[in-house]
Amino acid sequence: MHAKVYSATTVGIDAHEVQVEADLSFGMIKFYIVGLPDKAINESKDRIRAAIKNSGIRLPERLITVNLAPASLKKEHILFDVPIAVAILQAAKLIDLAPAFIAETMFLGELSLDGSIRSVKGVLSIAHGALKAGKKRIIIPKANTHEASLIKGIDIIGVESLPELVAYLRGELVIEPTPSSFDNVQTTLQNHLLDFDQVKGQILAKRALQIAAAGRHNILFLGPPGSGKTMLAKRFATILPPMSFDEIIETTKIYSIAGQLGKSSLMVHRPFRAPHHTISQAGLVGGGSNPRPGEISLAHNGVLFLDELTEFNRSTLEVLREPLENSKVLISRASCSVEFPTNFLLVAALNPCPCGYYGDKKKKCVCTEQKISNYISKLSGPLLDRIDLHINVSAVNYEEIKSVELQSMSSAQMLELVNGAVALQERRFGAMRNAFMSSTQIEQFCKLTDRAESVVKLAFDRLGLSMRGYHKILKIARTIADLDQSEQIDRKHIQEAIMYRSLDQKLEA
Repeated sequence: MHAKVYSATTVGIDAHEVQVEADLSFGMIKFYIVGLPDKAINESKDRIRAAIKNSGIRLPERLITVNLAPASLKKEHILFDVPIAVAILQAAKLIDLAPAFIAETMFLGELSLDGSIRSVKGVLSIAHGALKAGKKRIIIPKANTHEASLIKGIDIIGVESLPELVAYLRGELVIEPTPSSFDNVQTTLQNHLLDFDQVKGQILAKRALQIAAAGRHNILFLGPPGSGKTMLAKRFATILPPMSFDEIIETTKIYSIAGQLGKSSLMVHRPFRAPHHTISQAGLVGGGSNPRPGEISLAHNGVLFLDELTEFNRSTLEVLREPLENSKVLISRASCSVEFPTNFLLVAALNPCPCGYYGDKKKKCVCTEQKISNYISKLSGPLLDRIDLHINVSAVNYEEIKSVELQSMSSAQMLELVNGAVALQERRFGAMRNAFMSSTQIEQFCKLTDRAESVVKLAFDRLGLSMRGYHKILKIARTIADLDQSEQIDRKHIQEAIMYRSLDQKLEA
């Protein structure tokens, strides 16, 4: 007696279909699982036996062999208890599923000894993969329906126990598919508690964040403690354009695989991740024997905030260089290589010296030149070179706090300008942004006026710019011009762009 049903596993953030085959034959009463399962899946045979027995179902005394195909794909995660149980029941003729129903359906879930079905990780990725594979329905734990319901076009059947599932499969119980929740989620996209109108002063820093949001430029804040660096960074996500459907799906898939989706959480807001400076390399970029996404992947399509940048281990910071350049990270292990997306905006903040008050007008710095040099030297040149905007954030004085004239724009007003600049870039490049322009695209789209050309030439000679630094200035200037809805880059755009790149010269000095 042989039966086959369908399930799936995740590799990275993508789902891979797995065929679950069960065979019952005469012989010694044993239970084998083959097909490259991990230890947790091998242990599932004891759970499945107990769950079936405690659900009031009596299996015939047979030799049970379960195969998870393809055998070349390593099977991990406790996803296969339910599909294995269904395949066994089908092979034992205790349920009778039509071939068409089996071909159109995916099963997944973890069984408890009493027959209840527990939630599992990665359901959103598998539901999305099932839709792309042409499946009509996916039968999953009831606790996972809130995340799977984000996917339109596939029936989400949530079950709480094995007896309930068997009754549904026998036609004795009707379970209505969970309706899609995506349309309801869209209405809450812009409900942010934080707003830039809560930040007094810091006009230059806010302007730089607006440029960073419009062109996807990484940004570094340098300033004394209490100047507002963290406050500014926490509000950055409020001026980023709303996530598209594909971005919501991709980001939520990462959180689903990492097991960090809350009970009713779908990633409709751009994520904001702020890891502590004691984080390890594996925690930052991902890793483990079974590779899991790190902080840079959890910040995908959102913001990664690294406060007290110089307190991070230098070797930990250096692993950011390739993900910043390529927007992805490849984690290789003996058993597999897994790729996670890392398209995040980096916001970094640091003090100018160990005591934090070098160059401050209110408090005197007590650090020696050697201490300051050692402190700044923790940051490598190649890493700083990947951060487009360098902003000096000074402490706010009392007059700025009370001044009515200096009251800044709200996040909604800033976002309106950002959306205008993004619309220009979408017509120009599609989904790409100015920060990722190639040298050919820079020549094509960064057209300078004569006055702007003369400023660039002067800056190139005086600042000793490298070709990469020159291109960075043009990219930033292109974004500033887009915020002004200008097709050509004028002198004022170049002058402002140079101002945001002058800090690296001071750091080198």
